[in-house]
Amino acid sequence: MIAQIDLTDFAPHTRRFLADLAANNDRDWFRRNKQRYDSEVRRPAEMLVDRLSARLAAAAGRPVRGKLFRPHRDVRFSGDKTPFYTHLHAAWTLPGGRGWYFGLSPDYATAGAGVMAFDGDQTLAWRQSVAGVAGDALTTVLGRLNARLDAATLGDVPAPYPASHPRADLLRRSGCVAWSDDLFEALARDPEATLAQTFDRFSPLQDWLARHL
Repeated sequence: MIAQIDLTDFAPHTRRFLADLAANNDRDWFRRNKQRYDSEVRRPAEMLVDRLSARLAAAAGRPVRGKLFRPHRDVRFSGDKTPFYTHLHAAWTLPGGRGWYFGLSPDYATAGAGVMAFDGDQTLAWRQSVAGVAGDALTTVLGRLNARLDAATLGDVPAPYPASHPRADLLRRSGCVAWSDDLFEALARDPEATLAQTFDRFSPLQDWLARHL
């Protein structure tokens, strides 16, 4: 269990640190500011992940795996050799791929829910469901959420579905995550409550995915 930490000012402190990191993205600067990163970013973020894990597990009735992503980039095969990400990302996942997601950077503050990437069986189930009656229900859910969806990854509608299918955009997806953006001001007031409320708003999408994948 992580020691209790006050999350007041977590979002402003994290955004300020990440902006400074973006202007000084090198290992020497990070080493000099490691104590600041630990106290202002990492430990509060771990506390936030821990608290949301408990909330989500209680609501789901099953264990939820929370993860705070490391700031270090793997630059071995990248043309960009800057050593650190200038964002903070976290995820909470269930067996089977459904999850909840959080991202904070100098430029965005967002939270989402759904499945990042379908496996083979889920891809088949997704397409069959979207193309059928269940697709009408999903369209209604997404319309009521009024959320941003990740861009479709397939250039064409997969066979055997016609390009003119009324849910062609959904059929071209290899995952389905809905996002709520522009959360910084709410996060600055209460990050735990803001994420909990945002994740709860996405429950209809999570319920649809649980039934049909």
